[in-house]
Amino acid sequence: MDLIADVAESKAVHGVWAGWGHASENPRLPERISEIANGKIAFLGPGPDAMRALGDKVGSTIIAQSVGVPTLPWSGAGMRCDYANGGIPEETYAKAVVATVEQAIEAAGAVGFPLMVKASEGGGGKGIRKASNVEELRIAFRHVQSEVVGSPVFLMALAQSTRHLEVQVLADNYGNAIALYGRDCSVQRRHQKIIEEGPPIAADPSVFRQMEDDAVRLAKTVGYVSVGTVEYLYHDGTYYFLEMNTRLQVEHPISEMITNVNLPAAMLAVAMGVPLHNIPDVAAFLSLPPPDPLNLRPATYPIDSNHRREALGHVIAARITAENPDANFQPTSGSITELKFRTTPNVWG
Repeated sequence: MDLIADVAESKAVHGVWAGWGHASENPRLPERISEIANGKIAFLGPGPDAMRALGDKVGSTIIAQSVGVPTLPWSGAGMRCDYANGGIPEETYAKAVVATVEQAIEAAGAVGFPLMVKASEGGGGKGIRKASNVEELRIAFRHVQSEVVGSPVFLMALAQSTRHLEVQVLADNYGNAIALYGRDCSVQRRHQKIIEEGPPIAADPSVFRQMEDDAVRLAKTVGYVSVGTVEYLYHDGTYYFLEMNTRLQVEHPISEMITNVNLPAAMLAVAMGVPLHNIPDVAAFLSLPPPDPLNLRPATYPIDSNHRREALGHVIAARITAENPDANFQPTSGSITELKFRTTPNVWG
């Protein structure tokens, strides 16, 4: 974080985009960027407060259930906050986490087995373990603590036979936020996404529209800016909030191909202060007339998503990973001798 901020300051850059993973989800980075150059360097992403609120698995779940988004039974069930008037109180957050094995065992009585032990700062398959009884819970708790050192730990009921669906969100600096359909990322190995497709067809369209509305409401609750992804578990007409990725995800081309909205370009436009409805791609998606450079729509222009463009077909993406299938798909550092993607307008590599 400090290195990125120091380079940004010494080179007098106009903006910082941190890509995905690691620094891109650490609220310390937008904080540091705002501290240098008298705040004149733009961060292409959400502000530190919104990133901290929704990027944290415990905090985001507290906010979700506070605004009526469905959640699974978990160690923080029933915890509420008025985010607009005080954020998440420390005592509320503390009651939602389990700091010791003994606390985990006590909380498991309310959550019920089987359950998942999760690190609030985990991700990419790290900091998540399944437990079907008390003895497994003891082991899982220690594993999660050691994998993501220093992270708060919480328990969540295991949702079996569910789909993993996510909603792509885009928001600007003026309180406007929209959903750009979503993706189905149910095909995973070791909690890492392997196959993604969009738009999701597992959920009834009316139910998925409610998932989109909930995602937009979450973003607006914390004053979210730029792109983000709200993830849900879905089963038989019912959905539950899982977490939010407060960054651009590597699978963003799926959303771009079905909406024709260039998400990195939209991030840049938002960071420059352009309202969503004055970004040409977004205006076309919302079935609005193209922005007139000489007579731009005001920042307070009302956005109506009811007339948005239909999804432009269906997209499937596969993640190619360097793993050894003969060793339980463990990562391998073997050399790549040839790599050739035959990219066409309909197939990207």
